[in-house]
Amino acid sequence: MNPPSTDDPRALLRHLFNAAVQRALPLHNTAAHLPAPPRGRTLVLGAGKAGGAMAQAVEALWPAGAPLSGLVVTRYHHTPPRPEGLAHRIEVVEAAHPVPDAAGMAAAERILQLTQGLTADDLVLCLISGGGSALLTLPCEGLTLDDKQRINRQLLESGANILEMNTVRKHLSAIKGGRLAAACAPARVVTLTISDVPGDDVSVIASGPTVADASTCAEALDVLRRYGIEVPPAVRSQLERGKLETPKTGDACFSGHRTHLIATPQQSLDAAAEAARAVGLNVVVLSDEIEGESREVGKVHAALARSTALGRSSFQRPCVILSGGETTVTVRPRAEGQPRGRGGRAGEFCLGLAQALHDTAGIWALAADTDGIDGVEDNAGAIVTPDTVARGLEQGLKLTDHLARNDAYAYFDALGDLVVTGPTHTNVNDFRAVLVL
Repeated sequence: MNPPSTDDPRALLRHLFNAAVQRALPLHNTAAHLPAPPRGRTLVLGAGKAGGAMAQAVEALWPAGAPLSGLVVTRYHHTPPRPEGLAHRIEVVEAAHPVPDAAGMAAAERILQLTQGLTADDLVLCLISGGGSALLTLPCEGLTLDDKQRINRQLLESGANILEMNTVRKHLSAIKGGRLAAACAPARVVTLTISDVPGDDVSVIASGPTVADASTCAEALDVLRRYGIEVPPAVRSQLERGKLETPKTGDACFSGHRTHLIATPQQSLDAAAEAARAVGLNVVVLSDEIEGESREVGKVHAALARSTALGRSSFQRPCVILSGGETTVTVRPRAEGQPRGRGGRAGEFCLGLAQALHDTAGIWALAADTDGIDGVEDNAGAIVTPDTVARGLEQGLKLTDHLARNDAYAYFDALGDLVVTGPTHTNVNDFRAVLVL
């Protein structure tokens, strides 16, 4: 089937998003990084939104006669359909994201139990992807699951970036921040990871359960203070005394371990760029590491697109401006009686973009999360068209009101412009494409 042309901007934008997602699917990226079977047994452990698909990829590629077992936790409804005839050797369980639940805690406890009795002849294959921080939850001593849930919610609504959030999560966990690797000793550990973080820092992806952590208890305390988040006094005391410090580089527990990035945001942007060039578009890839408030990032993208549309930029039409990374949404206080807004980073980006574009002719855009879920909703993101604001006003929708209450979902749902894909079974974070025709 021929790819869509610029005559159908909506279909073309979806085509670019699909190309980005396809590039990040585990089955396409795992074989080159699998180690040989060990003398002993192979235990597969893992967590993340791509966990189910990563486990199936290993099952499909691992030698049929070689022992293989394990447990991986993924988000609810993110386990892909099992291909016919594929042997079921790795258990996959589901839990809550982005706020952890009892199922995730039970999975983390079971994963730690499975590490008992490992020997130097054994191999632990760890499958780590974005979302693992919430899915692999095991509170440190003195912290309850209720505490972890409250702290997670407050972090998510604070505007803290992923590095700040995971600095806290590592130091309040009994399994993250390299602690899973310590539990696996003396077995050899090989980690296969899909990056969902700016810079592809493996210690940040899912809070780095199998890699050394450079962050400190003092830095975790600083993040908590900065955003006004309370922890129980006993836990605060442990942080202040450095009693919850994570394993650092040089620790013997990481000896002989290997980590492989099997899919990254940049690779997915490159795949989308290739698809765009194939239909005659000029391509500008801004960065795969863009951070900041989603609505403000939207305004910056709008400025670039407007200057291009007006011929005031070095970017030449027709072109597509691509970017990735992980933006943030600071949830605004609600007025009494006002309903809670719905939406995630991609939707809020689209609201900011549409507001700044003022319905400029010839500009279309799509922003979506590559895991298929924008925040906690059922959409991946949204599409902005040259008449988004005008169509909203025709329906009595005021864009600024929706921005004020972080309510992108309702706005784009009313316009029929939500991007709904369902879980994609991978996760390389935000994808944005701004098309200037």
